[in-house]
Amino acid sequence: VLWALWGSRWARIVGGGMRSASLPASLMLLAALSRAAGGVAGRTASRLGVRPTHHVLSVRMVAAAAGKAGKAGKAGKAEQVVATNFVRNIIKDDLESGKHRQLVTRFPPEPNGFLHIGHAKSICLNFGLAEEFGGKAYMRLDDTNPLKEEQLYVDSILGDVKWLGGEWEDRLTHASDYFEQMYACAEQLVQDGKAYVDSASPEMIREFRGNYATPARPTPDRMRPAAESLDLLRRMRAGEFADGQYVLRAMIDLGAANMNLRDPVLYRVRHATHPQTGDAWCIYPMYDYAHPISDALEAITHSLCTLEFQDHRPLYDWVVQNMRPAPACEPLPRQIEVSRLNIHYTVLSKRKLIRLVEEGHVGGWDDPRLPTIAGLRRRGYPPAAIRLFCERTGISKEDKNIDISVLEDKNID
Repeated sequence: VLWALWGSRWARIVGGGMRSASLPASLMLLAALSRAAGGVAGRTASRLGVRPTHHVLSVRMVAAAAGKAGKAGKAGKAEQVVATNFVRNIIKDDLESGKHRQLVTRFPPEPNGFLHIGHAKSICLNFGLAEEFGGKAYMRLDDTNPLKEEQLYVDSILGDVKWLGGEWEDRLTHASDYFEQMYACAEQLVQDGKAYVDSASPEMIREFRGNYATPARPTPDRMRPAAESLDLLRRMRAGEFADGQYVLRAMIDLGAANMNLRDPVLYRVRHATHPQTGDAWCIYPMYDYAHPISDALEAITHSLCTLEFQDHRPLYDWVVQNMRPAPACEPLPRQIEVSRLNIHYTVLSKRKLIRLVEEGHVGGWDDPRLPTIAGLRRRGYPPAAIRLFCERTGISKEDKNIDISVLEDKNID
C-alpha cells in the first residue's frame, strides 16, 4: 500500500509544488500519506508535535516537526524546505534566463462590489510574488463598465488590499487611464482590416456566431469597407448613435473552435457618466479588449488569472500582438491561469453576494455572515490568518474545494 501511494502521489506532490532534493524520503512519503489518508497522517503528525488542521497536513509543518525531533539528523534543527508552485517556477526561470529583468504583476478588480476571500488569494499571490522576487505590483481598477461602478466600492477595495498588506506605492491605476490608447488601437485595427463596425443586435450576433455544434456565419456588415467602418466608429465616439445600435468587432476567425475568436465585440455604445472620465466617452471597451492592452501598457510580465479565462488566452494574445503602435514592453505579457478558490458551502459569486446585500438578506457588505474581506474583518479574523490560509490552499491548475475549518483553525493558532 505504501509503495502504491508513493508511486501514485509522487507526481502530484511535485506538480503541486513541493520540490526539495534534500527532503528525506520518509517525509515525502508521510506527505503522500497525509493527502491520501488524513487521519493516519494526522495521528503521525500528532506524535511529532503537530496539530493537523481538518485533514490537510502541510509538508512544511511535518518537515519542521521532524527537524525538531531530530529526524533531519542535525541536532534538532529543522531542515529548510522551500515550498513552490508552477507559477513561482515559471517566474524564477524567466528571471534566471534573462527573459525578464524584473517581475511586474497586477491586481485588477472591477469596482462593482466588495472583495471576498477569493480575491484575497489573488491579492496575496500578485503582491506576494512581487515582494518575493523584488518586483512591482500594480493596483489597477478595471473601470470599463460605468453602470455598475461606485466610489464606495473603490474605497472598500483599496482599504481591503492595504489591510491584507498589499503595497502599490505610486502604481494605482485605472483601465480608464488608457481609454485614449485603447481607442487609437481600435482605429488602427479598423484601418488594417482587422475590425469592423457591426449593426447586428446582440441576439443576431449570438445566433450567427453559432456554437460547438453549429458553424458560424458572417453578419451582413462583416465585409463593410474599412473606410466606412472607421467613419462609423468615429461617429460612435461622437455620440451620434443610441446604446446598442452599433458595436465594434474584431475580425479574427469565424471557423475557430474557440468561441472567443469568432469575431468578439471590442466596443459598445453606452451613454453613461463614468466615475473617472465623466461624460468624455460614450463608447466603452469590453474586458477582453481593455485588459490585455492595460497589461501591455503597464509592462506586466506575468498576468495571473483564474481558470475560467483559459479559453480567453488566445484572444488576449491576439490583442497584444496586434496593438499599433506596438507596446514598448518586450517580451509581451503572458497570461497564466490558476485554479480559483472554492470553499465548501460558501457563496463566492459576486453577483449572488450583490443580491444578498441589495435584497436586504444581510446587514450590508461587512455583515459577518458574508465571506467578504470586510465581513471577515468584522468577524475578528486578523489579516495574517487570511494570508496564511491563502498560502496553505496552494496554487495549481486543479479545481479544489477547501473546508472553512482550515481558515478557522489557523485563525485560532
